[in-house]
Amino acid sequence: MTTNYQYKNIQAPTKVALADEQSAGHADHWRILTDDASNNVPAWLQKMIEHAAMPKGLNSNVSAKDSCLLLSEDQPCHINQVLAMKDGRPERFINAFPCVDSPYGLNCKIERIIANDSSHDAVLRLRSADGSIIYAFDQLYTTNRHLYQRDTSYFVNFSAWAHEFKISEQNEVVMVEDQESIRYHRAFNDIVAANDGQIPDDLQEQISEWKPKTEEQMAPVEINLGHMCAYLFGDTLGQEDEAWCQGQVLGKQDTVFNDKSIILFDVVILREQDAAPFVVRIGALNTPETATIQVHDYVQANVWLQAAVYKENQKETAQTSKAS
Repeated sequence: MTTNYQYKNIQAPTKVALADEQSAGHADHWRILTDDASNNVPAWLQKMIEHAAMPKGLNSNVSAKDSCLLLSEDQPCHINQVLAMKDGRPERFINAFPCVDSPYGLNCKIERIIANDSSHDAVLRLRSADGSIIYAFDQLYTTNRHLYQRDTSYFVNFSAWAHEFKISEQNEVVMVEDQESIRYHRAFNDIVAANDGQIPDDLQEQISEWKPKTEEQMAPVEINLGHMCAYLFGDTLGQEDEAWCQGQVLGKQDTVFNDKSIILFDVVILREQDAAPFVVRIGALNTPETATIQVHDYVQANVWLQAAVYKENQKETAQTSKAS
């Protein structure tokens, strides 16, 4: 009997190792949520243990017998905690950071991983299907770190915490006279308005079929730069996930994180022709300023961008599925 084997050369994405002194840690991220981190964070970590879950990510075989264990919570805003394990028991605390859950995402390839394996902090360099480069902190690095493959497209869920979140500047405008750009602009506005402010799944198909009803619709368009979408990632190695963005609010809802009132804003921060929109769920403290921001407003923000890759979301139709 002859046995045939098929060899597959599976390679991991390029990895850049960060030393402890190069890692920024999460002090600034906890300060988004509290001015008393030294007291609040330990209390929050203790509280979450009472109802913690073990997120699987891409790993179907998560076990307390693993050398490292990731604990999380089934809440819109929650804590991820990493523990070193020995013989099925916690041996040492490694790391903890606040997370935002998001149903929104893009299909991306992981081009590079910038990681500190002692703290399990990792920033993914991602390339979306349309070629956009995105950097995001990996919420699930502990469970996924040995499973990522080079040149493999993953559906990646994107969320963020806001260091600063406010209405965008409204002072500068430009005049657009290119006819195709005008057509795209008018079509997009008409379609979204007809869809109650939501972006339909077949947006690009509807834009391709859209036709002006009057000559005035193809007149030059005055664009307020405060009404544009933009995303700029950080320029420091290992901190590229600290980003500046501007975009339009598509959704808004209230939630709570450890007695802190939080507003979750769904914001489209990249919106290009022939490309899937880049929508991020951003958590911001409920303040008098953030509370006045409404759906359809344009905002700008300094954010800590996060990514999560779940096995159950690895299909093209998962763009609005729940990452659980």
